[in-house]
Amino acid sequence: MGVAQVLRCVLQCVLQCACTRGPVSGYPVLLEGSRVSALIVGGGRVAHRKAVALLECGAAVRVVAPEIGDDLRQAAADWPRLTLIERSYLATDVRDAALVIAATNVREVNAAVTTDAMTRGRLVNVADFPEDGNCVTVAAHSAGPLVVGVSAGGVPDAASRVRDAIARRFDARYGAALATLVALRRELLDAGDRDGWYAAKRDLVGDDFCETVERGGFAEDVANWRADRPHGAADADGRSVEGAAWG
Repeated sequence: MGVAQVLRCVLQCVLQCACTRGPVSGYPVLLEGSRVSALIVGGGRVAHRKAVALLECGAAVRVVAPEIGDDLRQAAADWPRLTLIERSYLATDVRDAALVIAATNVREVNAAVTTDAMTRGRLVNVADFPEDGNCVTVAAHSAGPLVVGVSAGGVPDAASRVRDAIARRFDARYGAALATLVALRRELLDAGDRDGWYAAKRDLVGDDFCETVERGGFAEDVANWRADRPHGAADADGRSVEGAAWG
């Protein structure tokens, strides 16, 4: 499936959502997992899936439930950042959690978790009734620094299909290219060469970026760009930047 077809598919999902639920109000945000403390209330399969997804992003996760499944117990053995608390939920469990997930099979408990978390101004995801919370999880695809999330108006199977279509094109080639750009950005900015980074963006991330990545020519373009850079590049004040020359 080409990009145009993927975009048409996404647009159809958005239009369907707009027709059935009013204007689309979702605001996409990517959380920095390593700085997130999360609370999951529930100890079953859904709680396990959401806990692992958060742990893989670097988050610290607490799980509270009167009964905790074997999958979560095994995950706790594998992930030091996962804490299991085997008892009924208390309002004080919200504590410092930036993200709260209600994932029990008891509607009243999920409602209580949602109310407690929203009262404290936290991000809340409700597994069985996503519209009750203020955020939802998306069907995600990642390749190195590239992260793509798809939401389809409460139809996760459709979101997964669109995600898979995107993943088939935006694969490891993009992950490698973006990893190179991330390293180049850090190198130039750490050297104080902000103008160099602006030049790199202009020269390397043009309209033909995707075409270059997909034909396997991006690494060569970066090497040529480095070779063409003047030795002793200057910063914004025209002063020579230490370490900015290319060897």
